[in-house]
Amino acid sequence: IACVLSGLPESIIAAACARSGQRVLHVDSRNYYGGNWASFSFSGLLSWIKENQQKTDVSDECEDWRKLILENEEVIFLSKKDKTIQHVEDFCFGNQDSAEDIEEAGALPKLPVFGASGAEGVAQELEKGCPPVESALPEAGSREPEKPTGTEPASAVEGSDKEVTSENGSSHSTALGESTLEFGKTEAAPPEISAQEPKKITYSQIVREGRRFNIDLVSKLLYSRGLLIDLLIKSNVSRYAEFKNTTRILAFREGQVEQVPCSRADVFNSRQLTMVEKRMLMKFLTFCLDYEQHPDEYQDYENSTFAQFLSTRKLTPSLQHFILHSIAMVSETDCSTLEGLQATRKFLQCLGRYGNTPFLFPLYGQGEIPQCFCRLCAVFGGIYCLRHSVECLVVDKESGRCKAVVDHFGQRISANYFIVEDSYLPESICTNVCYRQISRAVLITDQSVLNTDSEQQVSILTVPPMGLGKPAVCVIELCSSTMTCMKDTYLVHLTCPSTKTAREDLEPVVLKLFNLNTEKETENEELEKPRVLWAVYFNMRDSSGIDKNSYDGLPSNVYVCSGPDSALGNDCAVKQAETIFQEMFPTEEFCPPPPNPEDIIYDEDEIAPEDSGFSNSPETKLESSSEESSSRDSTAVKKEDNEE
Repeated sequence: IACVLSGLPESIIAAACARSGQRVLHVDSRNYYGGNWASFSFSGLLSWIKENQQKTDVSDECEDWRKLILENEEVIFLSKKDKTIQHVEDFCFGNQDSAEDIEEAGALPKLPVFGASGAEGVAQELEKGCPPVESALPEAGSREPEKPTGTEPASAVEGSDKEVTSENGSSHSTALGESTLEFGKTEAAPPEISAQEPKKITYSQIVREGRRFNIDLVSKLLYSRGLLIDLLIKSNVSRYAEFKNTTRILAFREGQVEQVPCSRADVFNSRQLTMVEKRMLMKFLTFCLDYEQHPDEYQDYENSTFAQFLSTRKLTPSLQHFILHSIAMVSETDCSTLEGLQATRKFLQCLGRYGNTPFLFPLYGQGEIPQCFCRLCAVFGGIYCLRHSVECLVVDKESGRCKAVVDHFGQRISANYFIVEDSYLPESICTNVCYRQISRAVLITDQSVLNTDSEQQVSILTVPPMGLGKPAVCVIELCSSTMTCMKDTYLVHLTCPSTKTAREDLEPVVLKLFNLNTEKETENEELEKPRVLWAVYFNMRDSSGIDKNSYDGLPSNVYVCSGPDSALGNDCAVKQAETIFQEMFPTEEFCPPPPNPEDIIYDEDEIAPEDSGFSNSPETKLESSSEESSSRDSTAVKKEDNEE
């Protein structure tokens, strides 16, 4: 198997193929894992912005490889210019005068800047002066937290078991190395700094603390009962990552941000709803859980929108708004009744598995997830080459199948199957393909959109369309305990399907929620809003949902993976990966669980006989419930996962 680019679908396929005993070569022309699924430090993101603002064509320096093409073969040249990112605009709203010549803390001279989050682990180890952990492979999905600056010894945050964190508790977990709130208990705050006022953060501080940022190119959350969580548990890849609960579901209504009660306890403890509204809401949500058992209540509205269906129920306007935009999270104009009921049921079924909300967020960013699957692939013999571009596909004229690829060194590499990300395909193959676009914005702010007693909140907010033909905007706000931003700042992601450029689509929402003024404000309304310290807007191609037959002249053994889609979850990527794997190997199991290390049989020359398999139930940090757990058979393998 030859995989080109290391996005999430490609990484899942590579892991599944390696786990089933296939030989896998995974190459990427970039110097980081993840492609458009990657996470960057602040300096890495600045480098990425510069690269996409100053795109240049890469010249073909090596012509010798053409001698490797036989008479009965033809080539399909792969694109060297990334056209998936457009309209990149970045802005600094803080004082930049003192930011000149400021470097990130612990920055190493004369080393390449690794933007992806997995490469930051090495730099963080060097920054702390700690010796690297000896292992056969670098641990892609789990990194050592940065050493706290308080008086606690380092051992206070070392050696703890990894776990899914919840929103209760003063600090989010010792396993996550986040103990700043615990320091606040024992160490009094300086008297001159008010607990109510946000600390003044300068641009130079952001640059200096840039390694504390892990900024995702694509903003997503993991449904607690979604396909990706199920796959992480089944394959035991979850042990390579840590997760944090999304603690709040927010709504934007009548110009105000409000918290939405979604669990039964939240509904009955809510002060926003009257007793009548609480009964209305609980009755409707109970109906949504088993709506298929009551077709007479919705079948007359199957051709109507979900918003029209809600208006026929005994629900107040505020409840209709909460259900439509914060629970179902669907379009007011385009979503049918059945689609809305399905989305509402999915939300409700995910409640309570790992917390009071349906969502999890991976620590250090979404870019950790592709790296986790890359690590599983490497453990089972997969070979990885970054900064390694592919010039072309070599196709046999008679059979129409791809026989090999030729890399930028002029090497011909043969394989039976080829996985290519859509952005690598030339325009000649994509003439009949119609792409959508995603509008993205990333903000660094000084306070939360809804301040509460706890600063460590992970929130999701859906802002309704702000005009006719405008899309709803999904806003995800991350705190410092997610290991994606520095202390006293928040990282805010905005996402919507594109209608214009990202700035034109998203700036009206930014102006509604945040303060962009750099001068000292006089209006109370502006003072209450969080201040934006830095922002970037860009458009990203959405190539999901494209049928393989839409690509002209594509060989039958070349499979195309799409980039990120605009949906909140990751179901599209997992479905695509499983579909491609089953087309290649219909008799193989998709991502079976690996054996526990203590069950591995070692032999210097060969793998143990097939009749010496073992049955085991691997433990994961994302543990399935007792009724979901089952004993899984696994075969003995030669490789050892040194983490265990």
